[in-house]
Amino acid sequence: MRSEYTVTQVNSYIKNMFTQDFLLRSLVVKGEVSNCKYHSSGHIYFTMKDAGGAIACVMFRGDRDRGGLRFDLKEGQQIKVTGTIDVYERDGKYQLYAKKIELDGAGALYEKYEELKNRLMESGMFEQEYKQPIPTYIRTLGVVTAPTGAAVRDIINVATRRNPHIQIILFPAIVQGDQAAESIVRGIKHLEQGLADVIIVGRGGGSIEDLWAFNEEIVAEAIFNCPVPIISAVGHETDTTIADYVADRRAPTPSAAAEIAVYEYNRFEQDLEDYAYTLSDKMDGKISRVRALEERYAHALNILSPEGKIRTKLLELDKFQERLSFLMDKRVRDARNRLSVDAERLKGLSPLDRLKSGYSYVSDDEGNNIKSTRDVKVGDDIKISVTDGNISARVTEVSEEQFYG
Repeated sequence: MRSEYTVTQVNSYIKNMFTQDFLLRSLVVKGEVSNCKYHSSGHIYFTMKDAGGAIACVMFRGDRDRGGLRFDLKEGQQIKVTGTIDVYERDGKYQLYAKKIELDGAGALYEKYEELKNRLMESGMFEQEYKQPIPTYIRTLGVVTAPTGAAVRDIINVATRRNPHIQIILFPAIVQGDQAAESIVRGIKHLEQGLADVIIVGRGGGSIEDLWAFNEEIVAEAIFNCPVPIISAVGHETDTTIADYVADRRAPTPSAAAEIAVYEYNRFEQDLEDYAYTLSDKMDGKISRVRALEERYAHALNILSPEGKIRTKLLELDKFQERLSFLMDKRVRDARNRLSVDAERLKGLSPLDRLKSGYSYVSDDEGNNIKSTRDVKVGDDIKISVTDGNISARVTEVSEEQFYG
């Protein structure tokens, strides 16, 4: 017989699956802010999206107060969120619980960078099929970079250490400022004329403004059209430029670029490095297995922690508060509607409206309403109120008549 489960059981099972997934317990997600809402409780609800999808996110007030967010979160911002993906059992929906939110990019330059990156990507300049393989053995290494600084020293030191017989041709380029892009293009075009087997194009690290020459379209086109394989080595490992996407190979640093380009001359040293790598890999594997076991125990303990239940109750409290606010607003609207109806009814009973309809109001000289012939006698002064004023009169005759409705 087929097993049957309640909705709650299914949601609970899925939540446990998310909780035990190591990747989902701590990860960094990049995307654009959408539907951002600062709740009165201090929590922030928003959506992260990119060209391919979206994910619901929440940052609790406690994480925000602990420094997890140091700027105003707004629609359209590019951000990086560090947090945990978990399931909200009541609704059966998963979302990203943000612990830390950072801006991703540097304003207008970053937007310009993204625009050019997307345009070149659509043109196919980043496709792997256009990448040239880096030769294993080379005799001549071309370098396009500043003639002074750490980058050129690192390339020379690493290249000559790996192969003392390597020939290095340096094109002294300007790598920062208004003239940098044209200078880098000249260096590439000079070295591509049969002078080098591989070309390294790069510089040391810096801000997005410092590295901007490597985000220029003319540099990207020169790299893409170069018949000689090019290794891009711009900045530090975390710096990424347009040149990195177009180049045949991207290196995280200038030193790493020299290691990629130049084969090590002494094979014995290579063998030693292979043995060291094997030992390190086995050690890392052992450490990884021990860490995985430790994380498994930590996650199992986390399942028993009341933190998850508290988080769920906080979400439920927010929804109850929203429901209460909705009902209070509805109650006020209903009361206002009733007041409007009662006001219209009272308006129908107004003496002024009666006067406007052709009726008049008669009173004696003391202001008392005259309702009967017995209330006056010949010679009395009376006042007649009509819609546009008062009329003073004197009684000259009193006669009684019987009216029947």
